[in-house]
Amino acid sequence: MGFFTGRASFLRFKVNGAAPRFFDEEHLDRLRDHQAGRQRIASADGVDTGWTAGEHVLDTDFSLLKNVINETLSFDLRVDTDKIPNDLLRAYFAVELKALSKNNPSGFASARQKREAKEIARDRLEQEAKDGRYKKRKCIPVLWDRLTNEVLFGATSLTQIDRLCSLFHSTFGLELECVTAGRRAYHLAEMHSRSRIVDDSSPSAFVPGITPPDVAWIADESSRDFIGNEFLMWLWYHTDVVSDTIKLADNSEATLMLARTLTLECPRGQTGHETISHEGPTRLPEARRAIQSGKLPRKVGFTLVRHGEQYEFALHAETLAVGGAKLPPPDEGISEPRAKLDDRATQLRALIETLDLLYDAFGQVRFGKEWESELQGVQKWLKRDDRRAA
Repeated sequence: MGFFTGRASFLRFKVNGAAPRFFDEEHLDRLRDHQAGRQRIASADGVDTGWTAGEHVLDTDFSLLKNVINETLSFDLRVDTDKIPNDLLRAYFAVELKALSKNNPSGFASARQKREAKEIARDRLEQEAKDGRYKKRKCIPVLWDRLTNEVLFGATSLTQIDRLCSLFHSTFGLELECVTAGRRAYHLAEMHSRSRIVDDSSPSAFVPGITPPDVAWIADESSRDFIGNEFLMWLWYHTDVVSDTIKLADNSEATLMLARTLTLECPRGQTGHETISHEGPTRLPEARRAIQSGKLPRKVGFTLVRHGEQYEFALHAETLAVGGAKLPPPDEGISEPRAKLDDRATQLRALIETLDLLYDAFGQVRFGKEWESELQGVQKWLKRDDRRAA
């Protein structure tokens, strides 16, 4: 069910408002009021949204036992789209056109008859669609954590994000704010009294003379989401040159390895992007040549260990979205199904906490006095040729 089985992929949202004291029947009643299938009037774009209880696309049986797990509220966003089949539309058009033009002396259909046949065919399909036979249903998991007052959403599409935010506001009267790299940097900066430094920051010149002053995939000049690209670059440098273990603010340690996947892109938007799949993609010469040419990492796969627990996932730079996260299995001593679900929620929190602490460790360097010397270290590292790097 949602985030409680298999690998987890999610984008994080901060709930703008006070965290609930607990999740109760009132929250479930709000979900029921906006459950999938309740809306009878089709939306203008032919897409309807609603909540489901998570077991399957038609499940609207919300309950505290099923949907409230370890201080989290679990449910799904269901998106219903009317998808009229084009092959059937063409078939109906052909049938209607043949009937309309059968008595034509020329043996050919006129332009007016073609228009009429097309209208009849579409009207016929729209009438058939009213019973839902052409409706495509898709469920996306949602998890609201009361302890952090964050919502995890299992999709990164802007269209689906808009639907989530709109329906969440209609249901609970609360706004959602996506926790992107830039916004997370601002949040941490407020905690450490360095907001002005983040606001004044610009892309670092990892390759002097080549790195541009802005990034092609970030259109908003006020955005600081490029910090996410620099975060991945710094982790790559740190694990290659300094150590694969990073000391965190809570005095714990995180050991990480870049693994499985690596996506790089030219910040000028000129030489395109490339994705490398390998057990150790950053060790390959083509990966090194790419960053030496000025490309920046946009997605990196990680194997991460903290407190003796291992996580495998991919991290997207600008959004800090987590993809395909493999969480540690429950302890051998946990046999009860409910206890396993509780443990899963705890593991999700632990992964997010570790990522936040890693990002904070980078922020302490990036927005501290030592960044100039650290940047010089990265620049020297990038100047090494492939043979010396190997």
